[in-house]
Amino acid sequence: MKKIIILLLIGSAFSCKNMQSVASKDNSDPTKYIKSISEKDLKKMLYVVASDEMEGRETGSKGQKKAGLYMIEQYKKNGISFPKGATDYYQHIPAAFLNARRNENLPDSENIWAYIEGSEKPDEVLVISAHYDHVGIKNGEVYNGADDDGSGTVAVIEMAKAFAKAKKQGHGPKRSILFLHVTGEEHGLHGSRYYSENPLFPIANTITDINIDMIGRRDVEHAKTNNYVYVIGADRLSTDLHNIVVAQNEKYTKIDLDFKFNDPKDPNHFYERSDHYNFAKFGIPAVFFFNGVHEDYHGKGDEPQKIEYDALTKRTKLAFVVAWDLANRENRPVVDKK
Repeated sequence: MKKIIILLLIGSAFSCKNMQSVASKDNSDPTKYIKSISEKDLKKMLYVVASDEMEGRETGSKGQKKAGLYMIEQYKKNGISFPKGATDYYQHIPAAFLNARRNENLPDSENIWAYIEGSEKPDEVLVISAHYDHVGIKNGEVYNGADDDGSGTVAVIEMAKAFAKAKKQGHGPKRSILFLHVTGEEHGLHGSRYYSENPLFPIANTITDINIDMIGRRDVEHAKTNNYVYVIGADRLSTDLHNIVVAQNEKYTKIDLDFKFNDPKDPNHFYERSDHYNFAKFGIPAVFFFNGVHEDYHGKGDEPQKIEYDALTKRTKLAFVVAWDLANRENRPVVDKK
C-alpha cells in the first residue's frame, strides 16, 4: 500500500507540473509568426478571389459561392476546421432575412467561418471579420472588388494560417478565434447582423471584433505614402482596445495610425458603415482597419493589379499582432464606455 501511495504522489506531482507548464506557455513574442504572413500568398489568393471567374461576388450569386469554395479550400489546406458546434464552414442565411429591411430580391447566402480553439480560455472568443461579397456585374462588366473587400478577405485567411502555424508549434492562442467572412455587407451589413443576432458562441463571450475592410490601396490624403492605416472605433467602447492597437503597432509594425475617421462627428460615418458595427451595437469592443476611399471605390477599376501588396502585407501584420495580443493577454478588454 505504501508503495502505491508513493507512486500516486509521484504521478500527481508530474501531472501538476505538466499542467503548470501548459498554463504558463509563453506567447509573449509573435515575431516568428508575423514573418509567416506572406506578400506572395496574399497576392496569389487575391488574384483568385477578385478574378472575373467570381463574377463580382454579388450576395448569393454563383460567383460568390465559387469564391467561398476557394476560401474554404485555403482553410482546409492549412488544417483549420470549421467552428466547434457547427456542421460545416457555412452559416446559412435565408433570403427572407436578407430582404426583410428592403426587398432587393436577394437569394439565400452564407457567412463562412473557420476556427481555432483556445488552449486556456476556449470559451472566450475573438472574432476577426471581413466581408467577401461585392457588387457583382453591371452593364455586362465585372466589378471585382479587389480592395473592397478582397483585401480584407485574404488578410483574414493569411492571419488564420499564421495562427495555425503557431498552434502546430505549441503556441496556439489561449482564447478561441473565429475567422468570420460575412456576406451581404454591400446591401446593408446583413451577414454580420445575422451573426450578431444568431451567434454560434454567446455574444457575452465575444471579447472583441477586429474588422478588416479595404486595406490594399491608398487614398488621396496619403498620396505620398502607403505606410498608414485608418483606425476606427477602437476607443468607442474600450480604452484598453485603443491602447492595445497603439502599443502593438509601436512595438512591431510602426505604421502611421490615422484616427481622422474615428471622430464621432466625421460626416462619412465610417464607424457605422462596416461589419464591426453589428458587434459594437451589442457592446462588443471593435476596431475597424481601413485604407480610405479611392477613385476605384465601387468602380470597375478595383482590380488586383492596382493593389499595393506591400501595404496590404503591413496592414495584415498589424491586424495580426493586435489579434495575437487579444487572444493571449491575461484579461479581455474592459468595456469602460457606452
